[in-house]
Amino acid sequence: MGDPEPVLGFPPVGPIRGHSRTGRPSWEIAMSTQQREQDGATDVVKEPTMSMRLEVAVIPVTDVSRALDFYRSLGWRLDADFEASPRFRLVQLTPPGSECSIHFGRGITPAAPGSAHNYLVVSDLEQACADLISRGVEVSEIYHNVYDAGVQDQADGPDPEGRSYASFASFSDPDGNGWVLQEVQVRLPGR
Repeated sequence: MGDPEPVLGFPPVGPIRGHSRTGRPSWEIAMSTQQREQDGATDVVKEPTMSMRLEVAVIPVTDVSRALDFYRSLGWRLDADFEASPRFRLVQLTPPGSECSIHFGRGITPAAPGSAHNYLVVSDLEQACADLISRGVEVSEIYHNVYDAGVQDQADGPDPEGRSYASFASFSDPDGNGWVLQEVQVRLPGR
């Protein structure tokens, strides 16, 4: 046995700038993307000074070609597939209508295959499930979340009130990386 093979895609990461060595943030970003600062007894809300868009989600896989075949079978656009060496290959695909892509390959991430869990937003959940099933993907039944005494559970079928953000289905890629389909017909303000 020798030293473990290095991950070639990205340099080793130490503590992230803006975070202490314990990993706790030295600043806080609110869910609304507005920055909040504690000022005595009041919160001061500052508008962001620049936009930050999520560009890529990294998906750990065991077999790059198998993953490429799977995601292409979903109708995802192939943006890049380059191999710099036998130890480094980067594949980028983008789901239809998405501004965010996925990366996978060799030498991209030390994360364990099957450990990624991501959401895909669709406007018609039943149609999205039917499309995936027609492509040979095993998709869960549609479900919605219910809350009983503050505990979240899942119930069969779409949200009874038809609310956006409330109905889901899920599937996995060949490595077990999970994808949740979330139906959003009307976005909340500012999103």
